[in-house]
Amino acid sequence: MKLKVAEAFSQADVGRSIARIDPACMEKLDLLDGDMIEIEGRKLTATTVASSQSDIGLGIIRIDGYIRKNAGTSLGEEVTVRKAQVKEAQKVVLAPVDQKIMIRGDVKGAFQGRVLSKGDIIVTGIRQQQQTAMRGSLFDEFFRDTMSDVRPMGELKLAVVSTKPAGAVKIAEMSEVEVQTDPVDISKLEGVKTLVDVTYEDIGGLKEEVKKVREMIEIPLKRPELFERLGISPPKGVLMHGPPGTGKTLLAKAVANESDAHFIAIQGPEIMSKYVGGSEEKLREFFEEAEENAPSIVFIDEIDAIAPKREEVSGETERRVVAQLLTLMDGLKSRGQVVVIGATNRPDALDSALRRGGRFDREIEIGVPDKDGRREVLQIHTRGMPLDEKVDLDEIADTTHGFVGADLEMLCKEAAMRVLRRVLPDIKADEEIPKETLKKMIIKKTDFKEALKEIQPSALREVLVQVPDIKWDDIGGLENAKQELKEAVEWPLKYPESFDKFGVTPPRGVLIYGPPGTGKTLLAKAVANESKANFIAVKGPELLSKWVGESEKGVREVFRKARQTAPTVIFFDEIDSIASARSGSSTDSGVTQRVVNQLLTEIDGLEELQDVAVIAATNRVDIMDPALLRPGRFDRHVKVDDPDEAARLAIFKVHTKNMPLADDVDLDYLAKNTQKYVGADIEAVCREAVMLTMRDDLKAETVKMKYFKKAMKKVKTEEKTDMVQYH
Repeated sequence: MKLKVAEAFSQADVGRSIARIDPACMEKLDLLDGDMIEIEGRKLTATTVASSQSDIGLGIIRIDGYIRKNAGTSLGEEVTVRKAQVKEAQKVVLAPVDQKIMIRGDVKGAFQGRVLSKGDIIVTGIRQQQQTAMRGSLFDEFFRDTMSDVRPMGELKLAVVSTKPAGAVKIAEMSEVEVQTDPVDISKLEGVKTLVDVTYEDIGGLKEEVKKVREMIEIPLKRPELFERLGISPPKGVLMHGPPGTGKTLLAKAVANESDAHFIAIQGPEIMSKYVGGSEEKLREFFEEAEENAPSIVFIDEIDAIAPKREEVSGETERRVVAQLLTLMDGLKSRGQVVVIGATNRPDALDSALRRGGRFDREIEIGVPDKDGRREVLQIHTRGMPLDEKVDLDEIADTTHGFVGADLEMLCKEAAMRVLRRVLPDIKADEEIPKETLKKMIIKKTDFKEALKEIQPSALREVLVQVPDIKWDDIGGLENAKQELKEAVEWPLKYPESFDKFGVTPPRGVLIYGPPGTGKTLLAKAVANESKANFIAVKGPELLSKWVGESEKGVREVFRKARQTAPTVIFFDEIDSIASARSGSSTDSGVTQRVVNQLLTEIDGLEELQDVAVIAATNRVDIMDPALLRPGRFDRHVKVDDPDEAARLAIFKVHTKNMPLADDVDLDYLAKNTQKYVGADIEAVCREAVMLTMRDDLKAETVKMKYFKKAMKKVKTEEKTDMVQYH
């Protein structure tokens, strides 16, 4: 039967030699879950089959990149599938393909039940716990029986050097498995052209981007006749841009590997030469090599290094390199089947002549992954890891807002390093590592939690402030303010579907105002913590710069980072310092006016703020620009007043929670006699009471009431500056 090739069903199938076919096709071929099939593309390979309930009637076969390479096929092509007469293997010889390895003990358990044939590339060490994709099927039981949970080696790519008997064989209990230590030259193996390096299944969270790249690159390289029939030329170039670490280079490698194209990677700066004309010559050589080996992909990483805006660079070399690149991409000579991919995280720094049709025809943004994308990336990086059953990848994906693929990879590595540090004391030099120690090497939930403290999202590294662990319970009183903040910030981030249901947009910004020391900054920290969002704290005056335009650039940068790493809470402390009312006469060269204008356009401009909440705090609301206070900008105005008696009691309870109090301490009395005290004053009273206790007796066990009374006399509440009445 002829079936069309599609990507693997889920990350759980990758590297485990499973093909999934719809039940109707399985019935026609007289197949059951766990049977063996032969897949014939340009090569022949064999694998285990399972049903795919979601593909009924589609006539597709879902296989991962390894099986696709072994069968000599790729996505979208047709392969012939038939029931296989698989013999039991007497002997199988395997060899590593990219590095020398050391094998200790019996490795047969890692390959038990595996179906393979000469020339196949297989991968070992894939975690057996990931059964989620096939729970409840007959195949689940079969797989558990035939695949041993012994993990004698990590994730390695091995080539099948020979099998006895020849053809497709299955490794059984009596089979002999020999793993050579030295790498094998895969070009000498039957039909193997290139090593499977990166496949589409190794890229997480970029489904739409992969689809676009395949349309623009893979189809023109494989099916040029389609474009000839339509009478158009295929796309010449694709520019991928996005934050560092999102997978731009990885995607280019996967496309080259999957389309079987000649791949030429140019690292931007490496073509620069000290000789006049040397850089252009190197560039021409790369393109000539691509034309000779067509179909080819020329991948230029960090393209902004060699093709900056000509009007902004002073060097003559850069201008000539840009001109050479333009003529190579769109010269008189046709490039044939050569596609150019450029990758950069600074698309605006590129020369504008490159970004027109006929050169870089399409631009694809590779963004920061969402929650589902992050889970997929985590599944890829933990595929070969021995994870504890309690490790919940969904939970980790939930708490890693703003993390790009590279950050998540680092997170997994850091969690694994913690396990290594635990077992290192048990390992003695020059001795074989005992099996018990290897069995203890399991990555637990706490390892990921600890690793999370050390890994920061790279997109937020310059502006990230570690949020103190402040919860709503840590703030005494202020119940109305807490409720208003929950509604304005927490609800839109946690329950966006409710706002969609009623057809309204959530509030854009919240202004917290009130006398100094009442807990405005504390409220902002608590709301960021409780809504599980990234938190960017901007202290008003730090944005101001002596250079013209730098202050506004600072505001733009803060909002750009927030959009990239949404959901994010931006908190402007002392906003009155940068957003005071604009007037005709100005004493500061107009910088404040320009910063206010920038703030207005960022909060309520043409570009929508998605999952970004803006909170500002001030005790001088009277001098703020009225344009910022209208609905659509700072919609919610939350007044934080001096606390009443009940609120003061709550604040006293918060600050004495961990304090050993004497029996005579009456918090109700203290709350009643501290009129006009704000939260900061009450905190000062509690601290002063402890200091007075220690002054009298450093070995005191408890804090007595007399010290609180003394502290109240010492911490006088100065009359607060009258705030202009604000309605």
